[in-house]
Amino acid sequence: MKYANSVIPAIDLRKFEPMQHSGSFFYSLTFSLFLILCPNVCEESQAAQKPNVLFIAADDLRCDLACYGHPLVKTPHLDQLAKRGVLFKQAYCQQALCNPSRASLLTGRRPDTLKIWDLPTHFREVEPEIVTMPQLFKQQGYFTQNIGKIFHNWRQKIQGDPASWSVPAVLHYATHGSDKPIMNNNTELPVNFAKTQKTESRDVPDSAYFDGRIADLAVQALQKLKRKREPFFLAVGFWKPHLPFNPPKKYWDLYDQIPITTPTNPRPPQNVPAIALHNGRELLGSKGRNLTQEETIELRTGYLAGISYLDAQIGKVIAELDRQGLRDNTIIVFWSDHGFHLGEHGLWCKTSNFENDAHVPLMISAPHMKHAGETSHALVELLDMYPTLVELCQLPAPNQLEGKSLVPLLNDPTQSVKPAAFTQHPRPAYFKDVPQNMGVSVRTPRYRYTEWRNFKTGKVEARELYDHEADPDENTNIVDNPSDEIAFQKAIKLLEEQFPSKTTQKR
Repeated sequence: MKYANSVIPAIDLRKFEPMQHSGSFFYSLTFSLFLILCPNVCEESQAAQKPNVLFIAADDLRCDLACYGHPLVKTPHLDQLAKRGVLFKQAYCQQALCNPSRASLLTGRRPDTLKIWDLPTHFREVEPEIVTMPQLFKQQGYFTQNIGKIFHNWRQKIQGDPASWSVPAVLHYATHGSDKPIMNNNTELPVNFAKTQKTESRDVPDSAYFDGRIADLAVQALQKLKRKREPFFLAVGFWKPHLPFNPPKKYWDLYDQIPITTPTNPRPPQNVPAIALHNGRELLGSKGRNLTQEETIELRTGYLAGISYLDAQIGKVIAELDRQGLRDNTIIVFWSDHGFHLGEHGLWCKTSNFENDAHVPLMISAPHMKHAGETSHALVELLDMYPTLVELCQLPAPNQLEGKSLVPLLNDPTQSVKPAAFTQHPRPAYFKDVPQNMGVSVRTPRYRYTEWRNFKTGKVEARELYDHEADPDENTNIVDNPSDEIAFQKAIKLLEEQFPSKTTQKR
């Protein structure tokens, strides 16, 4: 494994290089007078040299994209983005829940540092003066704008994060259940062809739902941003494929002739501790219920249809970026806050430490990339996006960022910047006051190792180990019989270094 310790951007994001001239005193004097008399030209030139950022987020999207190898899903626009950037094959969230994941990504701090593991706690209640990623861009002269869900969307006194944006955010604060179809001119709502709970298939335009309207607003924003003198950081946060699975009918129709089935591993992993599982209350309710085969297939179809709907909206936004001639000076980042279960291991939704929840799509496309279309298999974390964009845009990095810049991987996708990725989740999954337990998990190139610790005492109450070389679906917990003792001990050491146990802290 090769590690890149030095960070030297090879991606030249500057359109213009300083002129090398061996001219005379007359030339120097003339040029100096030009700068004095025409300051606006100089300012516009400097603005042009700063790259824009188009920051695109998805919600609850696991790596079910064609460019990640999914055999059924239709995602032509994201596949095209992958061809123009670097795709990170092994990217991981820091917690499989919206608020902790997004707070971590956007502040550059881990959930344990922020002390945020739930939905209601806003990071500014914990650390009011913290500088978020878009806020830093704003401080450095960027015009920052938020359309859609970027920060957490509900249950908080602070709606989003007004300090991060140059103008008020829109379509960013609501419940997912309020994303109901709206028709223009009081048109009667078409029939719903879906039958399962939290699914909807109506013959309506894309703009009937949040994400279609977000795409339309993002297109309009790009048209206005084209005329601005300062560089921009445009954050476009889509709400799909999060429940309810309600994309317009034409996206369901894409899968009419595709043999979508129930999962091949519908039962919990062998030897799994009960604490690693959960009741999937987001879909099944707090008491839980059993889904029929037909319901399971319709839900799995609705999820893929939602991904195709999301893909189409992203396509509209990127097409407008191209139409406005902004692509050659714009960095595009695409990410999801965490993954999702669709019946695998008997689980639905998120809030676990399993691979399906922790593993996320991540792509970065920058102007003049040498390795566009390539894939990085390095272990990376959503936490790494903050220092990456800071370096790409040559901004001063704030103190206490806990991620690593991925610029070395953009320059050489065969490199690595860290030996492991870390994820965690409490129990109960949706706790009150303080958790009873915390599950801390490390992903190495071969293993996922998880410890479930008593939150107060730190005592390890259960452990899991999955060998991704032999068991990529995590169907058997081999913690009592590891396939490689040396690699297993290394994983234990990495976990302990990142999440020191209470006994270690007392030494």
